[in-house]
Amino acid sequence: MDGLILDICPEGGNVTEEIWLNKLVKSRDDKWIGGICGGLGKYTPLPSWLWRFIFCLTFFCLGTGLLVYLLLWIFMPQESYK
Repeated sequence: MDGLILDICPEGGNVTEEIWLNKLVKSRDDKWIGGICGGLGKYTPLPSWLWRFIFCLTFFCLGTGLLVYLLLWIFMPQESYK
């Protein structure tokens, strides 16, 4: 996957996968529980409400949504103050 280009940079332009993952942080503004969905909504083409729906759907249908959310909550860094 070396050199993979993703067209999901909110500033416009392309970023490599490594840079995108380094920019992925928990949101301080758009959060209900841990800020995970707000952070994903900020740095992906999907809005935060859709991420919340996806996590709920995978939790109730597959049972994995809660596990993934908890892992992201633990390992995803907090957005710094600007």
